This record gives sequence, structure tokens and C-alpha cells, in this order.
Amino acid sequence: MEIGTIILAAGASSRMGGEPKQLLTYKGQSLIRRITDTALALQKGPVVVVLGANRERIVPELAGLPVTIVDNAAWQTGMASSLKTGLAALYLTNKSIKAVMVLLTDQPLVSVGLLQYMLERYTAENKGIVACRYDDQLGVPALFDRRYIEQMLKLEGDKGAKWVIIKHRQDCVEVPFEAGAIDLDSKRDVELFSLAQSGLTQ
Repeated sequence: MEIGTIILAAGASSRMGGEPKQLLTYKGQSLIRRITDTALALQKGPVVVVLGANRERIVPELAGLPVTIVDNAAWQTGMASSLKTGLAALYLTNKSIKAVMVLLTDQPLVSVGLLQYMLERYTAENKGIVACRYDDQLGVPALFDRRYIEQMLKLEGDKGAKWVIIKHRQDCVEVPFEAGAIDLDSKRDVELFSLAQSGLTQ
């Protein structure tokens, strides 16, 4: 079964003071390189990385990787444009994919094991969406059956993968992933995460 993966990495990291969060490092790797390596490790199908702001600085981190890099010129209009850009690049050239995995760069604790488990749940249960639960909400990483692609291509503004999950809650399998709540959106988030990791290694 072929699964396509979209990594959304087009944002400007405005809450980081202009420093791209895609280039923050964790365990010796930039976040963009780390999540891309994780997606590739699944070995289930094509991987598309959507870039926008800070493209020139981020591209070198992906050098040599077998991924498709696409530019979202409309990244400032919201997450929907990045998701649609990724879907277009993925689906138009890979009509055989059965489902689409959606990932972000700012969740540093996403692992290959988590993504593999999501695929197992998708295969085992007759549901069209597999989403992660954390902080009493459902969100990404998330896996969508191909029947949701057309609907996602019609999203606008800030409506993204989470909006589709909520709208089709009855067709969704939940996977617990409390570490998904760790979202490095601001300098304070990074400081708290660094402190927590230091405590774990002492």
C-alpha cells in the first residue's frame, strides 16, 4: 500500500523573532531534517516538503534527500494553501497513493514508531482518518484516506488538516500521543523544551 507524505514547512515563524523554527536543532539535527528523515524511514511512498518563507535557508537542510520540494507562493494566506500545494504536488504525480500523511516541523518528538502505528491502525480499522490525540484535542500527525483529498483541495484560509478531522470525527481513529502537545512555536517554547530535555538526561 503506497502512502504519500506531506511535510508543511512554509511558515515564517513570526513568534520566533524571525528565526526559522524549521532550523532549530534537536539531537544534532534541524527540525526540518529530522521530520523529513522520519517520513522517509517509513519507506511507504513519496514525500513532499512544502516551503515558503525562508526557503533559501531551509533548502540546504534537505540536500541529497529523495523528496519533492514545492514552493507555496501564497503561504501568507494560511495553512490551507500549503496543504493544497502539497496535495497537488503529491497526488497529481502519484495517483496510486491510498492515503496521505500530514506532518509539521515543530513537533520534535514525532517518531517512526508513531507513524508506523498510525499506518497499522489505518489498515486494521475501517476508518478514513487516523489522528493523534494530545491536550484534549485531535490533530497532526494525521493520516487521511485518499477519498478526503478532493475535500482538502477545497480548503481556504486557516482551515487545515485539523478542520477536516473535526468535521469527520465519526470516521476518525484516535492515537494517543501526548508528546504532540510539544509545539515549538515561540522562543519560550524552545526554552521550556530544552529545560525539560536537560532534566531527562541528568
